[in-house]
Amino acid sequence: MTRAIAAARSIATSCGLAADDAIVLHNSNKLSVRLLPCDVLVRVAPQTQQGAQFEIDLAQRLIGADCPVRALEPRVEPRVHRLDGFVFTFWTYYEPVTAEIAPADYALALRRLHAGMRTVDVPTPHFTDRVEEARQLVADRARSPELRDPDRDLLGDALSGLRRAIGDRGGDQSLHGEPHPGNLLATEHGPLFIDLETACRGPIEFDLAHAPDDVAENYPGIDPVLLRQCRILMLAMITAWRWDRADQFPDGRRLGEEWLDQLRAALARDGLG
Repeated sequence: MTRAIAAARSIATSCGLAADDAIVLHNSNKLSVRLLPCDVLVRVAPQTQQGAQFEIDLAQRLIGADCPVRALEPRVEPRVHRLDGFVFTFWTYYEPVTAEIAPADYALALRRLHAGMRTVDVPTPHFTDRVEEARQLVADRARSPELRDPDRDLLGDALSGLRRAIGDRGGDQSLHGEPHPGNLLATEHGPLFIDLETACRGPIEFDLAHAPDDVAENYPGIDPVLLRQCRILMLAMITAWRWDRADQFPDGRRLGEEWLDQLRAALARDGLG
């Protein structure tokens, strides 16, 4: 983290921005840093991770379509910067507001995002590709060595079965991919979505599965059965990521255990065990 912050400050300075101080806003599998006094947000990832340029390209198109997404930093060239084994992207920093985003406003922002995504031509993977990545992680003991065999079987069967069930229903469109509350900023400009690198194609219910339950109640035309399946699938996916030996999510192993119990209960409740 120290090297990443030093490199971020160096790049900002080379772009003519004053970066005397750095405040870490988020640190898990990626790092988000606020640089001051220029007041810029920098996202940092290992150079081996892909998706930064895709996120920039998609953000530019969605902003042009008047979608509620975080803007790029206008004082820095909109591209991926590389230094010292990391990749950096520069974004506008928004001072958070204290008001909680109401479910109706959350749903409206997601509807606006979905409408805008239908108008932009950016190739995105299918959500089933991401499910398959999670399934391969679970199947690979070298990548998930701490996952017990019964839990490995449970996760693998859930991911495979739900991927087929949901993927066969069709109705695909471009999606955010992970529009959970942590990826929605409450700002004076209204709710703004961030972290677009997870964008994919699939049913709208897949996006709503990441949002609080009462958000779907304010989004018309939703298939409730498909939404329940997507919620269980989403739970299986995030549980799988917590068992990746390279995962750096805070308290990830404890969450992985808790979510296994929740997944087991959800599968039994819906007759999918």
